[in-house]
Amino acid sequence: MAYFRYFCRIEAASMDQHHLKERKPVNIFVQGPVAAGFISDSIQRHSSKTNIGAHSIFLGQVRADVIEGKKVAAIEYTAHETLALKMMHEIRESAFAAWPLTCLHVYHSLGIVAAGEISLFVFASSPHRKAATEACHEIVERIKAELPVWGQEIFEDKTRQWKENKV
Repeated sequence: MAYFRYFCRIEAASMDQHHLKERKPVNIFVQGPVAAGFISDSIQRHSSKTNIGAHSIFLGQVRADVIEGKKVAAIEYTAHETLALKMMHEIRESAFAAWPLTCLHVYHSLGIVAAGEISLFVFASSPHRKAATEACHEIVERIKAELPVWGQEIFEDKTRQWKENKV
């Protein structure tokens, strides 16, 4: 798929210290669900990165909740894209500053995502598991709390309501 972007550290062959690729704000948004094949391809692409010892992955999936007797069939995601991308860049930069991450990838759906499909994919890599898992957890929490992304639940009867994020 065309939306794979790397946010990875690189090692200089002649130096012991890590150097960072220049990281600019990039589009994290994909139309519709994040495809399972894309997720598995993302993992496979990292098999050649032998300085990575751990990956932590979060997959946010649309639930078929029943609310007041009505079943959620899908969620339609919208965002203030310009502001969300700026804020995501800040979140990503703070993660690279706080943990020794090798790579960090984030993808969030826009548009309609059916129950059972993936709407958020966070993939953090590091030489060691603690950094990868802590960073992944913190990034997901910050995305949910800070990014101007909204979801409107679409029920089986085609009625809608704005989704409330829960902890």
